[in-house]
Amino acid sequence: MAQKKESFFWTSYSDLMTSLFFVMLVLFILVIVLLHKRMEATEAQLQEIKKVEESTKDLSKDYFEYRPEYKKYVLNIQVRYPAGKSDLNTIMSSDKEDQLNKLAYAGKEIQDFLNNHKENQYVLIVEGQASRDNFTYNYELSYQRALALIRFWVDDRGIKFGNNCEILISGSGDGKLDTHSMRESIETENQRFLIHILPKNIFESTNEKK
Repeated sequence: MAQKKESFFWTSYSDLMTSLFFVMLVLFILVIVLLHKRMEATEAQLQEIKKVEESTKDLSKDYFEYRPEYKKYVLNIQVRYPAGKSDLNTIMSSDKEDQLNKLAYAGKEIQDFLNNHKENQYVLIVEGQASRDNFTYNYELSYQRALALIRFWVDDRGIKFGNNCEILISGSGDGKLDTHSMRESIETENQRFLIHILPKNIFESTNEKK
């Protein structure tokens, strides 16, 4: 009788181990399949991001300079303001009307880019900067300058950026707070506008898959 009980135990034990091995095998295969699909999705997203990043190079080099180390565009139209001023009508230029027209053409370039890539959703960030001087409120001033540029594009020149674009207005001041925004060694060159064009829908789809 004892021999039969022992034989039954080992038979049951063998069946249990076989079942556990089968379960582990199924789980292993499932994990491999899921990882493979995740890698395929990630690779597809990376390719899409690269494609969108490449598409931003469609922007005219007459008005935009891409700085890859910062992943930002700088408007090639250099502006000079009197200290503490943000109104575009106060910029100091020998041909103010020509400067304003160039800024308008730059806005039209962004409008055309967004219109030509309607399949994507973007975040357009217009960042104002200020040169370091004795003015106390350069951070507020840099925001006001960016706001003035958006108002100039939209209100004065009738530029519409479309439904596939969310617009954010920001100011990075004069660098005193060490915000690690892009700065030039010649302070007067920091009176400018920086442009960020980010593929919003790609980032959202990436987060949804996590």
